[in-house]
Amino acid sequence: MTCTPHPATFRLLDAYVGWDEQEAHGIVGFDDAAGLRLAYRGPAPEGPTRAALLPWFPDPRLAPGCGPCAWYLLVPDERRLLRRDVCSGAFTPLWPPGRDPGPLREPVSVAARGHRLAVVESDRVLVWRREGEQLAGVIRAERPRWAAPTLGDEVLVACQGSTELRRFDSTGGFRGVLRTGARGEVIGLRTGPERTVWLLTDDGGRLRIHRGGHRGPFRTVTVDELAAALPPSALTSADEDGFCLSEKGPDGPATTCYTWQGLPRDPAPPATGTYVAGGSYVTTLIDSGVSRCRWHRVRVDADVPAGTAVAVGIVVSEDGRYEESDWQASAAGATDFLVDQPPGRFLRLRLRLSGDGGATPVVRRIRLDFPRVTSADLLPPAFRQDPAADDFTERFLSLFDATLAQLDRVIERYPALLDPAGVPDRVLPWLAGLLGLSFEAGWDASTRRALLAAAPQLYRRRGTPWALREAVRLVFGVAPVIDELATDRRWAHLREAVGGLGTAQAQGQGQGPGQGQGQGPGQGQGQGPGQGQGPGQGLGAVRLFGRSASRFRAGGSALGTAPLRAFGVPDGDPFTTHAHRFRVLLPVGSADGAALRRLVERQAPAHTVGSVRTGGAGFVVGSRSTVGVDTGFAPLPAPVLGGAHPVRLNRDGVLRPGPRGSRPGVGVGVVSAVGVHTRVS
Repeated sequence: MTCTPHPATFRLLDAYVGWDEQEAHGIVGFDDAAGLRLAYRGPAPEGPTRAALLPWFPDPRLAPGCGPCAWYLLVPDERRLLRRDVCSGAFTPLWPPGRDPGPLREPVSVAARGHRLAVVESDRVLVWRREGEQLAGVIRAERPRWAAPTLGDEVLVACQGSTELRRFDSTGGFRGVLRTGARGEVIGLRTGPERTVWLLTDDGGRLRIHRGGHRGPFRTVTVDELAAALPPSALTSADEDGFCLSEKGPDGPATTCYTWQGLPRDPAPPATGTYVAGGSYVTTLIDSGVSRCRWHRVRVDADVPAGTAVAVGIVVSEDGRYEESDWQASAAGATDFLVDQPPGRFLRLRLRLSGDGGATPVVRRIRLDFPRVTSADLLPPAFRQDPAADDFTERFLSLFDATLAQLDRVIERYPALLDPAGVPDRVLPWLAGLLGLSFEAGWDASTRRALLAAAPQLYRRRGTPWALREAVRLVFGVAPVIDELATDRRWAHLREAVGGLGTAQAQGQGQGPGQGQGQGPGQGQGQGPGQGQGPGQGLGAVRLFGRSASRFRAGGSALGTAPLRAFGVPDGDPFTTHAHRFRVLLPVGSADGAALRRLVERQAPAHTVGSVRTGGAGFVVGSRSTVGVDTGFAPLPAPVLGGAHPVRLNRDGVLRPGPRGSRPGVGVGVVSAVGVHTRVS
């Protein structure tokens, strides 16, 4: 019997599940998520190599200067220090004749940071300012080998035989010891932003990169972390004959090579032999858990550059025993093939990588599908009576099954494309187009993802103050104040008269000045809420609305003081003046005004008119002042006569409490007078 009735499954070989390696030669990366690759030549097969780290840790005789094309070159044999001319590209002596401080004594290395320069000698470190024009100090140390000026006025020195770093100021004063805890010998030292220190050590041929600082311990990091934190220099190669720089030129990248004496030379041929020529890896016996299992398919996820190759071999057995002739090898260049082996419970896989030494293939994952389940299982038994024909039919239909399986995986993964937290940044505009959203060019990916995640709630409550406030908060990171002008429409009306004078008398039916239809600005028209239903608001507590000033009225409005309007009912002007209008208030500097206005226009309902106002335009009581945006209320300090800061009567203090007694705080609209109980902050 076979395992055909069982559901199809698979087994992965990768860094997360495990490679199940039994033996490996010339292949590394079993714990690396990037995948398997050929080993480096030399004592450190897993790398990194010294050549790969040259852009960050150059040769001790080289140091990048202030600027993208500035370099310092130390010539130990001639005891000279050269500097590269930015215009001509030639190396010339740093100190011209007449200003040369004299030959150096047994120079070892050179380092630079900004406009400061440090030259390490056998028993001291010379520190210059202004790119060698002013000698700042001399640091005395025992067998120094590396120096690194920091962003401040400090120099780190690494001595031979120790990985501890000694701290000095530019004048040579000792400041302490920085313990790194690294093993091996220091072969590279430099400083980075935020006072970080980067250390390269050689521990028995194994190169390690360490990152630390004055406030944090040192830890081992990868080349990718180094490249993300520090930009690489233009140094691309260095050998016994000289070094090469790759820089941007008018016609594209240009490579310039020099000897160690600073003279130009022809570019060296590309380095070859970085990787070993070949490697192999064999797995342990992979158990399917099913007796006489028919293994189905092998798929290899790999990058195969030109000049490299990947070969896969498999063997299947029921008891784990097999002969060398039983191996099935994949076709040249094939990374997806069917298993043509007799049924068996166990499978062993052999992987072989080869290359020309300059590049390596990378195998990220290997997938083993079992048992064999194809669409031939759906055919009538008559099509499967002949074993040879049955085998051909299964292999033939597997071609179509593989294509359909790829389509099925795309359909299964389609919901993941609608997840704003999981898609790449370049997919976000496409996803926003499905939802009818539009992005500003300056919005970053995190803002776009937040808007997409909140889109259902924003659409559900679109047109409400909450939706507008939430959209502004997501984009600009600050919650605005939405001021609906219609809610502030509290026009004044007279108190109810004693004796039942009621509404008619409150509206004012007289025809003299200040009477009748509200003639003149600042007169009550008596149509406010709650009129005739109890005591009204007192004059001076709320605003007055003049009907003759809202629109032109014959016999009531002065020429040139009221607009001509031919729509609506004139008596409804107090209610329509601020209808469907709102303001968005934000503190000063919290958002771009133009971008904020565009966002408000897109989020506001079509029948409304919105305006944008930010703080910082000054404080004018009743005109440009909003509590919590432009103003702050706080009680005045207690006045003290004759103190360190004498109080000026009537200006700096209040000598007696208010009419309602002393109050610990300020009640807006209860007891608050600008300049007496409050102060502007």
